[in-house]
Amino acid sequence: MRTALALICLAAPAAAQDAPGTFNVPAGCTAYLTVQSESCQVNHHFTCQGDPEGHQRRVSLDERGVTYAGVIDNETQWISSFHVMSGHREVLESDPAEPASLSDLIESGVDDYDFRTLSDEIGTTRYVGQDTLTGREITIDGVTLAETTYDITAFDEAGNEVWSSKGREFISRNWRMFLSGTGMVTTSEGAFEQSNRPVEFIYPGEPGFLSSSPKHGCGIAIS
Repeated sequence: MRTALALICLAAPAAAQDAPGTFNVPAGCTAYLTVQSESCQVNHHFTCQGDPEGHQRRVSLDERGVTYAGVIDNETQWISSFHVMSGHREVLESDPAEPASLSDLIESGVDDYDFRTLSDEIGTTRYVGQDTLTGREITIDGVTLAETTYDITAFDEAGNEVWSSKGREFISRNWRMFLSGTGMVTTSEGAFEQSNRPVEFIYPGEPGFLSSSPKHGCGIAIS
């Protein structure tokens, strides 16, 4: 998936590209990781001066350009998010009923959460769910990740279910972040599978770092 700070999304889509095919992070920010995923998506992770300690930012791009921009804190709470396709922004409420906690997940193997995000465009959304460590560790492109299962349901302001999803993903203890995996999403339109596992981890100075072009799984019709 976050702050009362100005959303990175305001800067990200308009960021200049000094070199062809390169995404430039906003001024005052430092990128530390690019992740190429299997479903034609590339993600750039960075930190910015002036953000609270432990906050991280991410911008995701597909073949058309920026699709998502967001901020998480040290516990991976969704502080702020901007969804480009729908044009809506979400900000985490100030006092969640049950905050998401990566520390609890790592320490006990299970983390339950129940929180709301606030949005001028779509209203309040309540997210209820659980993350669980499976005990498996998987190495992808030299990076060791811990596998998790997840079960999450989103409700609108009236308490109606908007969507739910179950599946598996990964956490990085070192980077304190979740990385996508595979899952089944159910909406009023039906159910569909999604898979966006990481394929490559690219670091500063390496070829492909901050590339604006996804590499894997592209050329397939985008829905």
